[in-house]
Amino acid sequence: MRKFIFASCALLVIASCVPAKKYNDLLAKEKSCSEELKKYKTSALDNEAKVKTLEAQHELMQKDIEQLKQDTSQLGQDLRSLQAQYDKAVNVSSTVEKQLQDIKSKDARELARMRADLEAKIIETQRKEDALLELEKELKNKQRLLAAREQRVAELEEMISRKDEAVKALEAKIAQALRGFEDKGLTVEERDGKIYVSLEAKLLFASGSTAVEPEGRKAVIQLAEAVQGDDELEIIVEGHTDSDPLSSRSHPKDNWELSVLRATSVVNIMIDNTDINPAILSASGRSKFHPVDEFDKAKNRRIEVIIAPNLDELFQMISE
Repeated sequence: MRKFIFASCALLVIASCVPAKKYNDLLAKEKSCSEELKKYKTSALDNEAKVKTLEAQHELMQKDIEQLKQDTSQLGQDLRSLQAQYDKAVNVSSTVEKQLQDIKSKDARELARMRADLEAKIIETQRKEDALLELEKELKNKQRLLAAREQRVAELEEMISRKDEAVKALEAKIAQALRGFEDKGLTVEERDGKIYVSLEAKLLFASGSTAVEPEGRKAVIQLAEAVQGDDELEIIVEGHTDSDPLSSRSHPKDNWELSVLRATSVVNIMIDNTDINPAILSASGRSKFHPVDEFDKAKNRRIEVIIAPNLDELFQMISE
């Protein structure tokens, strides 16, 4: 700024001393110099901004250079590590190659023996695989058989359960039908899946007789009516006597005959007075050989009606 003022003053002095043409030339030069100076200042500012930009770029480049140096150092370490691993691998490879050469150089008979052992092991392995396949086949077959048997057992259990329920229902039905004879020497009980109706001789027969008394006849008919229509039953009428000997020239001649004839009389009453199917009935005599009380002969003189479900279907299923 001082230079500009000084130049202006100088121009004024010169202007006062020189002609007008020279003065004007000087003014033109001064203007031109001022404009050129302004351009230089503007250029200087631009250059200063460029310098700052270049300095910033230089700083970034310095950082990049440092990072590259670090990366280069790490790569060098990695390279050395890889070189060491490579050298180790080469050594291992050389060792393995030497071992392979040693193996190849072994005696031919040893190799043949090894080959024979290998073939034998292959054959044995194949045999075991075949045996395993056979065992698997047998296991599957047994599993199928087991499943079938389990199914059959379930069916048997279901059938037995139905039979048991039927026997219990029939026992209740018979007990209800014979309720009026409970205190007259008649009992009803279930044992081993069968219903035993025991009628003491005093209810049915006079001493030594095979003819059924009216009260006993009524009990027998009611018993037959309770089971008539059920052809899936098996009914055995058994006659029992006491141990007193029976000897007669007429019938019954002995306890065997007496027991059989009494059982037959009961069966005939059932058939003649109800719609019971005769095919499900049988009569037998047991004489004195199945007593129920060794001290009470009256209890041993009895008729036992054994009622059992027909188990043919169940036995057939079991046999299959």
